Amino acid sequence: MTLADTIGWAATAVFTASYLTRGAATLRRVQMAGASLWLAYGVATQAAPVIGANALVLGAAFWAEHRHRRDCRRAEPGHVAAGDGRAQPEAA
Repeated sequence: MTLADTIGWAATAVFTASYLTRGAATLRRVQMAGASLWLAYGVATQAAPVIGANALVLGAAFWAEHRHRRDCRRAEPGHVAAGDGRAQPEAA
């Protein structure tokens, strides 16, 4: 078995495991891991469609994770969002 085959089988296992996750955060992280492995497989096999598709999936999963973390921080008590009506310092 080649290195590319090993990466491909690992990607398959991680992708399949994503169906066993319960939480959205866990699903995003497993998706990122799977997409990273599929991206590595695409690079190893020089398969442009695999590279392109998984670069998009990885980017979407990263964005979703970033958005989730940002939203959680905003929901924390004491967080002051921009435009909340408080006076802003004047520019010089």
